[in-house]
Amino acid sequence: MHRRTALGTAAPSANRCNTTPCALLLALLLCIAPSSAQQSASDPEPAVPENLAPHAAPVQPLPFSHKTHVLLGLECQTCHSNPDPGSLMTFPATETCMSCHFAVASDKAAIMKLQAFAESGQKIPWVRVYAVTPGVTWNHRAHLDSGTQCATCHGDISQAEAVAETKAILAMATCISCHQARGAAVACVTCHAWPSDQLLGIE
Repeated sequence: MHRRTALGTAAPSANRCNTTPCALLLALLLCIAPSSAQQSASDPEPAVPENLAPHAAPVQPLPFSHKTHVLLGLECQTCHSNPDPGSLMTFPATETCMSCHFAVASDKAAIMKLQAFAESGQKIPWVRVYAVTPGVTWNHRAHLDSGTQCATCHGDISQAEAVAETKAILAMATCISCHQARGAAVACVTCHAWPSDQLLGIE
């Protein structure tokens, strides 16, 4: 039943009001907002984009599969430490490798070569895949302390048989985008040392 107004027209019922476009839109927004907020809170940290230019994995002195070793339970920090001042992650000491391989696969040619490095006291001359661009001040420890995960910049190394430069982490646009997403500083001096007066030609 509709009640009559002073003008004699029927006033819409409460149920009819709730079906107007505005009411439907409001109801939709109320339903979506909590889930959107929850999704934003659980969104992963911004990942580094893929490298558009193909890069083959460099030839290493020994074959090494991250995938095989991760499946055995090794973590990044087992082999890669971050000594002071924290700029670079190190390669594992030969003794670290031999702590397992004195008994594991010791009859394979690659492990025999590893053993020769160990006996000579020579460091394994691993080839670094990512090299910091000259003129850039960059520190691994600052990023680790901020909670950045290895996979954010290097991709899923746990699936890599050989590591190649697959991520565009050396592009300045990548760094700026990531800093902006995290609310980190993006001023030039954040990553680049201010040139000296002598370099600028100022007496």
